[in-house]
Amino acid sequence: MAINLVNPDGLPKVDIYRQVAVATGSKLIFIAGQIARDADGNKVGEGDLAAQVEQCYLNIGTALAEVGASFDNVAKLTVYAVDLTPDKLPIFAEGVARAAAKLGITPVAPLTGIGVSALAEPDLLVEVEATAVID
Repeated sequence: MAINLVNPDGLPKVDIYRQVAVATGSKLIFIAGQIARDADGNKVGEGDLAAQVEQCYLNIGTALAEVGASFDNVAKLTVYAVDLTPDKLPIFAEGVARAAAKLGITPVAPLTGIGVSALAEPDLLVEVEATAVID
């Protein structure tokens, strides 16, 4: 496996992701920020953070599959969320859980969540990008 995910001793243990990813593969995959649009470009989950997160993760799964990868190969996720506050984290986790159930995965790669004032389109609440490594 090209990615080994670790929660080192001395760092907080976080349930929804690991603190460190060690990549040993030779090909890097950079997936552009995915938004809540389906394959036809239709809006998904307008005003619904969980639905938008779910669609973002499903889109990442589609992009990974196209290049022969999966969430097992993800070394890092970056999440940009509009007006991110602690009370939105359970809603975010709900969206991730729904996508994970549909994809049959447990996405636990290191994750950075960044609160932003806006994204490229006014109805977007979240955007998720990924970096993956394959052999």
